[in-house]
Amino acid sequence: MFARKKKWIAGAAVVIALVAGAAGVAVATGATGDDDQPLTGTTLEKATAAALAHTGGGTVTESETGDDGAAYSVEIRLPDGREVEVNLDAGFKVLGQENDDDAGEADGQDDD
Repeated sequence: MFARKKKWIAGAAVVIALVAGAAGVAVATGATGDDDQPLTGTTLEKATAAALAHTGGGTVTESETGDDGAAYSVEIRLPDGREVEVNLDAGFKVLGQENDDDAGEADGQDDD
């Protein structure tokens, strides 16, 4: 009877170790359900240029791939302080612009 409990405990420990290891790998590789990746290189340059041309200026605060069905998304802080997200297709054509609802979350502010 004691040997059976010992096997169950050892088996449970192995399962816990595997789950913890998988979670660690997911966090380390960024595979936490958010598959958006920052833009880099010429992709970043082209997306930034297209988004800033669309908004008429501002400061790029973030860029990423695959957001909201667009190929690329660029978040811009406009001169008046508002933040918008410009969505682009794979050819860097503007699909649309929306207010960035979570702009205040990064600095601990509420939009309410």
